[in-house]
Amino acid sequence: MANRGSAVNLLPTTTSTDVQERRPRVAVLPIGSFEQHGSYLPLITDTAIACIIGQEIADSYPVHLLPPITMSCSHEHAAFPGTVSISAKTLYAVIDDIRASLARSGIHKLVIVNGHGGNYVLSNVVQEANVDGPAVSLFPLGADWDRARDHAALDSDRHTDMHAGEIETSILLHAAPELVRNGFAEADHDGGSRSFLLVQGMGAYTQSGVIGFPSHATAVKGQAVLASLATSFAGHLEILGLSD
Repeated sequence: MANRGSAVNLLPTTTSTDVQERRPRVAVLPIGSFEQHGSYLPLITDTAIACIIGQEIADSYPVHLLPPITMSCSHEHAAFPGTVSISAKTLYAVIDDIRASLARSGIHKLVIVNGHGGNYVLSNVVQEANVDGPAVSLFPLGADWDRARDHAALDSDRHTDMHAGEIETSILLHAAPELVRNGFAEADHDGGSRSFLLVQGMGAYTQSGVIGFPSHATAVKGQAVLASLATSFAGHLEILGLSD
């Protein structure tokens, strides 16, 4: 995927006529957050990454790419200035409304592209939506991320590289380098086991807001991560019955 010159391009520019001609059977909904990512990545990092992944998917598959939900469940980051959260029930309700609107337009399948690990409620959204048959998938799953890390030969793993680390910085260095400020090469921080993250929040495990190893980030790794995720997405279409 070519580098994108402006964060504005993270929004889809599809027209109504485009959708009418393509007749997509599945919509892709990026969900990000508005939360701290250290001193070198913006508050919109998770939203930007979800949109970048969504665009990578839309470049490869006939999907209806939606604009992102830009605020979500970032309560564990409340100790850091700038972070804004909504409740899990609000996020659930917004997705439910979006699904109902899509269904009225004839699109009955949805893939949620989640850019923020703290959105635990999304698993329940997907779980409940599929009681009567496959309708909603959550992407990327842990296995999708692990394959992407292996494909890109990242130095870190998902646990140690939790936040503002190698993988997030790499994706932005490739797809939206204008969002990355100086300082990531000196920002590595190991947050340990983080046994009570949901009780104590991020502030108990990092003063900088970083848990990960951004010094290892490169644009080449970011490109490889996105290529792997695009390939993995085919499995989600298949499980939704859309592989034909």
